[in-house]
Amino acid sequence: MNGNKLIPILTALTLIAVASIITAHVLAATPTMRPMIKHGVGYASTVYSLNWAGYAVPAQEGTVTSVAGSFIVPSVTCTKQTTYVALWAGLDGYNDSTVEQAGIAVECSGGKPMYWAWYEFYPSPSVEISGFTVKPGDAIYVNVTYVGGNSFQITIKDVTRNEAYTVTGSVSGALLSSAECILERPTVNGQLTALANFGTAYFGQDYTDVMGTCYATVGGSTTAFGNYPSTVEIVMTAYNGKILAQPSSLTLDGSSFTVTYVSSGK
Repeated sequence: MNGNKLIPILTALTLIAVASIITAHVLAATPTMRPMIKHGVGYASTVYSLNWAGYAVPAQEGTVTSVAGSFIVPSVTCTKQTTYVALWAGLDGYNDSTVEQAGIAVECSGGKPMYWAWYEFYPSPSVEISGFTVKPGDAIYVNVTYVGGNSFQITIKDVTRNEAYTVTGSVSGALLSSAECILERPTVNGQLTALANFGTAYFGQDYTDVMGTCYATVGGSTTAFGNYPSTVEIVMTAYNGKILAQPSSLTLDGSSFTVTYVSSGK
């Protein structure tokens, strides 16, 4: 082949490759992480939710001022079905209409997973953190702290890769009434999504080696979730009551747990 003819062909192939890279992270739709949708009360300190699985520390309004959480980014198994999952730590949302939170999310679309980091001052939409690397197996740390007025500071760090991002935002009407470490199936266009097959997700210091997580600050005192008598286990279910994601018991130090995938819910 003539060398001059080869150059345009290579240029065209390069442009196609670049275009593929640019479009690789285009989401099928923008997911929203939102307050818990309760779906019944279980036994003792267990509740059921249509969108959350994990643990929360409910408390008196105005007393929950900080949360520190950690988790391992799961390796998601994708099929042809479009599915989502998010892992995060945050304040509020258990029994009120705001959430101040950050974490990672995964979308399965066309049989391939897309991972990204985000923060959200709900009801404002979630914001993808540009340039923040998220890979399966990474340990992620999140801290959300009330800093006065209507303002909160959020820090998310990929401990494995030593990448961090901090942002401050305001939320009107935040009640400061709960702290959470949560796995969620997000909402897209107002509808709950199918839950991605995340296998088993690992939360807290015993699994991530990030000390002081999942810990909450309530009334000025900071300790592991399990040390609060109000701590609640949250099981994710479908509308028909079928379990979609099941948390384990908390570890002996009260800081750590797993969440196991059961069904997509669709």
